[in-house]
Amino acid sequence: MTAAGATNDEITTLRRRAMAVLADSCLDDIAEHMSVLTVPPYQELRAPENGLVMVRGRIGGDGSPFNLGEATVTRAAVKLAGGEVGFAYVLGRDPHKAKLIAVCDAMIQSADCAHVLDAVVQPLERAMAARRQQQDAETAATRVNFFTLVRGEG
Repeated sequence: MTAAGATNDEITTLRRRAMAVLADSCLDDIAEHMSVLTVPPYQELRAPENGLVMVRGRIGGDGSPFNLGEATVTRAAVKLAGGEVGFAYVLGRDPHKAKLIAVCDAMIQSADCAHVLDAVVQPLERAMAARRQQQDAETAATRVNFFTLVRGEG
């Protein structure tokens, strides 16, 4: 995973992938991996703040949409000295996580700091895949196969 020499579409794809991993990771894991990096100076464009978003749902996935309820989110935006702007929206009330993710997002866009993908995102992605694989194995162990014997035309 590298952003050096990537096109805008490739960088957008990398950012989406990284945001999916970072949003699903816990703050301690993100901070642990970022501690080995030299984070460039940045300016907060939008300090982390909490808000609400409306969650929409559909019955059966194809029914009429309805308002399910509200969810709390935290958003943040930062700007690196090189001009790269990073954004973050995370579910819940965690201003530190939102700020770290925004910094990661900005660093992904910077040619000098794109190593954040290798140092932070990839290890978190591998850990997430391992957790998912373990959960799948535990679920498969409880699988029960039912079958019916047909004894004729009764």
